[in-house]
Amino acid sequence: MEEPFALIDRLRRAAALASEAARGVEGMAEDGLSSLARAQLHEIHTLSQEDAASGAGFAMGCVLAAAARPLLWLRTESAEREGGRLHGPGLVAMGLDPADLVVVVVADDAALLRAAADGARCPGLGTVIAEGWGAMRGYDLTASRRLMLSAEASGVLMILLRVGGQAVPSAAATRWAVAPAPSRALAADAPGAPAYDLELLRRRGGPAGARWRVEWNRDTQSFDPAPLSGARLPLVADRAAAGPPPASVRRAR
Repeated sequence: MEEPFALIDRLRRAAALASEAARGVEGMAEDGLSSLARAQLHEIHTLSQEDAASGAGFAMGCVLAAAARPLLWLRTESAEREGGRLHGPGLVAMGLDPADLVVVVVADDAALLRAAADGARCPGLGTVIAEGWGAMRGYDLTASRRLMLSAEASGVLMILLRVGGQAVPSAAATRWAVAPAPSRALAADAPGAPAYDLELLRRRGGPAGARWRVEWNRDTQSFDPAPLSGARLPLVADRAAAGPPPASVRRAR
């Protein structure tokens, strides 16, 4: 049987851990996810093509959390060919109304950037996601400024989803690295909510480098702290990894 003083000490540590987790989530809301604001350009990166679904899921969660609909999702033919079509049932399971989604497949990266700039200028849209795979030729500081200015003028949330490509200097307000995290099994061992390891690589006018583990809450349309596998208390890592760290993406200003 555990000694009383040892038990008290363990409970105090558990309470401190829970408090730290709560502060981490509050910090995420203040300094991180709340920065994925409308009228801005944001970049979401995955290091490999295998993590494309996590990048898409995090982008979709940001759209739903911001209530920035309808959504125009732009993809290249290579993205459609290498990654397959968007999984409609998965998007609906996250809480998206199919009537709020328009998917357009374009020929190449140049067409993707032109369509993204046109979409970002449309105030009737809530969000434009431009999904590019690989090097994404043509995306540079000038192209990113064009997207940012268009989003600022219309109020649209502009998200550039980069799959398997390295970051380049850009005018984006924030840049995120996303990797999949283990989800918690539900009753009867049913699959749990989507979970993500996040790193804020860049935040214009503010600090970067923070890390979190979050899971998507469909009921509240928001991200919640994701506990470690087998843990009973939520744990959010801020600069200290909670389990395997997110895949690194080369930083660029």
